[in-house]
Amino acid sequence: MQWSTPESRVIVARKSRPKIGLILSTAWMGLCGFAAIFGDLLPIPAWDEYDYESLGVPMFTSGHLLGTDFDGTDILAGIVHGARTSLGIALTAVILGSLVGGTLGIVAAYRRGWVDSFVTMYFNVALSIPTLVLTLVMVALFSSPNLDDPSAGMPRELVIIISLTLVIIPIIGRIARSSALTWTGRDFVLVAESIGMTRRSILWTHIVPNVLPSLMSVGFLAAGVVIVVEGGLAILGAGTDPGASWGSMLAKNRQDLSILPSTTIIPVVAIAFTVMALNYFGDYVRLRIDDRESRI
Repeated sequence: MQWSTPESRVIVARKSRPKIGLILSTAWMGLCGFAAIFGDLLPIPAWDEYDYESLGVPMFTSGHLLGTDFDGTDILAGIVHGARTSLGIALTAVILGSLVGGTLGIVAAYRRGWVDSFVTMYFNVALSIPTLVLTLVMVALFSSPNLDDPSAGMPRELVIIISLTLVIIPIIGRIARSSALTWTGRDFVLVAESIGMTRRSILWTHIVPNVLPSLMSVGFLAAGVVIVVEGGLAILGAGTDPGASWGSMLAKNRQDLSILPSTTIIPVVAIAFTVMALNYFGDYVRLRIDDRESRI
């Protein structure tokens, strides 16, 4: 019988102890998710409601916990509504991009030949197009030039989601292809082929489950990048309605930074905390993948 030493018990306890970063990241993303889903039920003003008697009031003012901007809109209401818009754009673009890019990458890695060459060429061409340039062109071509008259074109948020999805597809696709290539040559895949399993069964049974963790790790990082890119688009005038997202709040109030800094700093903090939390999730999943693969 093998007895555990005090050193081994300390190591096991450290591994089993939840990390403070994971706890904080989970709490912050849970708070953002709650705001995005149940924000309309909170006893706060509407994000686009103007209080002309409270223009540019500071934080902790009665009736406006985080203050208002110089248009009279409540900052807390903007942060709550912005969580829905910013996270909605990021999650939708990442999920769609992961589905399409992941499928193309896995199929290319498994089929090889002309399929792999064609898909790889598409990834390389798509990655050569700058993200901001592609999004600005699509916003200019397909969305309404007047935010007050969306009927003249596609909704601005939809155009942003489509353009960012097109950017994410080759990024996720290359990761999926690289990960799938490492698994297609494993012994259990070769054994499955030798016993006559169909390609579809091998993909769904052996390849896809092993590639998904890598896609999850990259997906968290990509979601953080999308939130930052959406903020950059808002500053360039190609974002969502003013104040509708964290990035558009930043763009709307950036000129008031020296007069009322809270209107700009608060959305910046929300973006920063969210990106850090998503990056932590991505790193955490990657570390778990490395630990899992080391045992295989």
